[in-house]
Amino acid sequence: MKHVARKRFGQNFLHDNNVLDHITEVIAPVAGDAMVEIGPGLGAMTEQLLRSLPHMHVVELDRDLVARLEKRYPPNKLSIHAGDALKFDFGSLPVPEGQKLRVVGNLPYNISSPLLFHLATFAPQVQDQHFMLQKEVVERMVAPPGSKVYGRLSVMLQWRYDMTLMFIVPPEAFDPPPKVESAIVRMIPVAAPLACDGARLEAVVLKAFSQRRKVIRNCLAGMFTEAQIIAAGIDPSTRPETVSLEQYVALANLPH
Repeated sequence: MKHVARKRFGQNFLHDNNVLDHITEVIAPVAGDAMVEIGPGLGAMTEQLLRSLPHMHVVELDRDLVARLEKRYPPNKLSIHAGDALKFDFGSLPVPEGQKLRVVGNLPYNISSPLLFHLATFAPQVQDQHFMLQKEVVERMVAPPGSKVYGRLSVMLQWRYDMTLMFIVPPEAFDPPPKVESAIVRMIPVAAPLACDGARLEAVVLKAFSQRRKVIRNCLAGMFTEAQIIAAGIDPSTRPETVSLEQYVALANLPH
C-alpha cells in the first residue's frame, strides 16, 4: 500500500535517483561509520547509505513508516528508534571507540530550526552533519555579517559549526513536491568554539535581532550601556546584522 505523505509531519519524500546519488557522494559513507538518519521516511536515502554501511540508526516519528522499515530491514542492519527527533538523546547512540557520530537527514521544514538547536547540544560528540533543508533556511545558516538574511540562526550555528551550502535540490525531486527549493548543507562542529556561555549568547543575540531595523544601541538598551557596546568593539550606531559572531561573543562575555 502506498504511504500518503502527512502534512503534520512535514513529509516530502525524495525520489530522484540522481539527487540521491549526489547526496551520497557528498556524505561519502564508509563502512564502520556511526551513522544516524533523522526522518528516513520511505527509506530512499537509507537504502543508499546501507550499500556502504553494514549497519546504521534511524529516528522516525511516523509509526506507519516505522512498521514499513521494520518489515524491510532486520535489526542487525537497521536500528530503528521510534520517536520525536526533537526529544531524542543522540548522545545515547553507541559509537565505536575513537569515533564520533555522523548525522544525516531530510529535516521537516516545520521543525528545522528547533531541531538544529537541539542537535547543537550534541556537537562535541558529532563528526559531521549533512541535511536537506529549505534553501532559505540554509542561506540564513551560512550568511556572513552584513547579509540581509544574517541573524540569530547564523550567529548561534556559526558559533558551533563550520557550514557549507553544498547544492540546491529542485521541488520536482520530491513527492509531493514542496513549494520551495531545498538545499544540502554540510555542518562540521568547530573543535574549539569561542569561549562563551551559550545561554547568555542566545539571550544577547535574541534581543539584538528582535528589532533588526534599529541600531544595536537601541536593540540592546536595558541589557548593555553604550560604553559596554563600544568595549566589545562594536559601533553603537551599527545595525545588528553587521555585528560579527566574535563581537556578539565579546558582548556575551561582558560582566552582567
